[in-house]
Amino acid sequence: MRATRRIRTAPAWATLERELFAQQDRAWRVFADRCTEGDGRLVFRDRLGVGLDGRDGVDDFYEPFFNWPTLYLLGGSSDLLDASLRHWRGVTNQLTEMGMLVDGYERGYDWFHQGESMVLFYALCLALPEDTELKQLAARFADLYLPGGPNYDAEHRVIRAPHNGAAGPRWGFIDGEKYFPWSLPLRPYGLPLDWIGVSSFDELVDDPSRAREYGQVMWDRMGRGDVLANLASTGLATNAYLYGGDTAYKDWVLEYVGAWQERLAGRDVIPDNAGLHGEVGEHLDGRWYGGHYGWAWPHGIESVGSSAIVGAVNATLLSGDRGYLDLARNPLDAVLKQAEYRGLADMGTLTKRWLKHLDPERPTLTIPQRYNDSGWFDYNVMPTQLPIALWHFSRAAGDAERIELLREGSDWDWNTVHDQRNKDEGGHEEPWYEFLAARNPDFPERMLRSALAISAARLETIENDPIDPAVGPDAPDIHHWQNINPVVTEALLQLTTGSPQILYNGGLTQLHLRYFDTVAHRPGLPEDVAALVSDIDPDHTVVDLVNLGTTPRSLLIQAGSFNEHTLQTVAVDTTQPTPIHGERLRVDLPPQSEVRLTLTMSMHIRQPTNQSPWEL
Repeated sequence: MRATRRIRTAPAWATLERELFAQQDRAWRVFADRCTEGDGRLVFRDRLGVGLDGRDGVDDFYEPFFNWPTLYLLGGSSDLLDASLRHWRGVTNQLTEMGMLVDGYERGYDWFHQGESMVLFYALCLALPEDTELKQLAARFADLYLPGGPNYDAEHRVIRAPHNGAAGPRWGFIDGEKYFPWSLPLRPYGLPLDWIGVSSFDELVDDPSRAREYGQVMWDRMGRGDVLANLASTGLATNAYLYGGDTAYKDWVLEYVGAWQERLAGRDVIPDNAGLHGEVGEHLDGRWYGGHYGWAWPHGIESVGSSAIVGAVNATLLSGDRGYLDLARNPLDAVLKQAEYRGLADMGTLTKRWLKHLDPERPTLTIPQRYNDSGWFDYNVMPTQLPIALWHFSRAAGDAERIELLREGSDWDWNTVHDQRNKDEGGHEEPWYEFLAARNPDFPERMLRSALAISAARLETIENDPIDPAVGPDAPDIHHWQNINPVVTEALLQLTTGSPQILYNGGLTQLHLRYFDTVAHRPGLPEDVAALVSDIDPDHTVVDLVNLGTTPRSLLIQAGSFNEHTLQTVAVDTTQPTPIHGERLRVDLPPQSEVRLTLTMSMHIRQPTNQSPWEL
């Protein structure tokens, strides 16, 4: 297809989009100069691997770069990919020297955090499908969880411990003496087991003998057996499958997700644990709740919902069987059945995300995040990224209805774009959803201005950082790098590809549309080109492309991150649809030109692959 309309006045959104790309090109370099060393590692003179949090920290070293390859995939500078790979390798070497990794992979920790670690690796694999080293590592990492690997019991279809990794099951929660394993920052979440005779978090902090007794019970009850959070490990096998289609990886994903489907069967709510013999509640006196990073502690639906969606989406992507998605729907619907209208003062943990949205004097629809022996508790606003990520993948009417229910119950304006930045770089799902529903027409410009402001604020923070750049933060402050990462991709994902931010706890990149530069033979939008996706209905996907420059540009449009959809027709501007029935569409953009394409597609009908168009 060829654009024929000349630009009379450049759309404001297009100009802002290219400005954001340019600002990001400067931003990541400033962070790298300030916070990293020559081989890519972070400036850090302290050490990890000691004390009550001795297993923690691996994710915090990878997370500062988690969205850098994504920016490259969208059209960021060509040397950003080399930088991202250098930082991943440098951090891997750094963590290995501290004893946190074995053969390049985490020794053993929970998958809520491992999932955060792996987002960077998955994005590198998608950006470099021809890289032999990454392909071999993808297979080696996934093999840790396949039958015959150290973590998986194929007979009972369980991952044998909540903490797992390169060293196999890492029983319990800390190395050395069994002890209540968490420090004071986790006090707001209370105790993971509320039924064993301890009344408060502080009681354990103040009494070492009680902390040892409690730790013993935790090791026996929570420190072994399978947990729902382990579903995020299916990302490893899915990523390995995308490199070459080895059915062993696909088979394991379907087997393991299928085991959790069976654990849900006949229950109202998906359980969060299974014992070493695969029985729900086996180590918890029959309780379906109480597993590590499950319903009772610490985050409830935030971790349960994310794990269920990641596992269900991976199984659906590999098989095309949409029945797996019911596993993801269950936790969302379970908490919605218990929804109540509450004000900010009556909400529980994880309220920071919503402070800019809520009026303290007015109630809004909330859901219980957690469940323990006392029932449902810890009410808050539904983490909107979960139902929106599910709907984006399925595009099913029922999944859209769930979002509409949340919207109708919200006593705050879903159109508003706030200048806020969480570590997962989400937080603007609602105004984007309203834009796609044609109820928020000014969203693109406001969102891009917000992204520019957030990145600029991060750059200012870096320039005024009181931490000595030659020393870096100490171990208790290793979230510092995440807090100053100036790379922002949420706006670009939403506007250029019609996709939400990646699920942070282990999700793969799920794009509605993906672009390739036909001249540079690389992923992303070509230089000077801006894109705006305003509708993502499979039968009516609308994307505007603008070439702001004086050089002709050419690109390929692919349906889906992994070539998993098929393009059926395309209409150019106001012309009648033309049949395609193919994988990709080439669009030529003369200088100072624009075009609107209306696409139809069939979703999830092709075997997914991360190979580039030039490899297939």
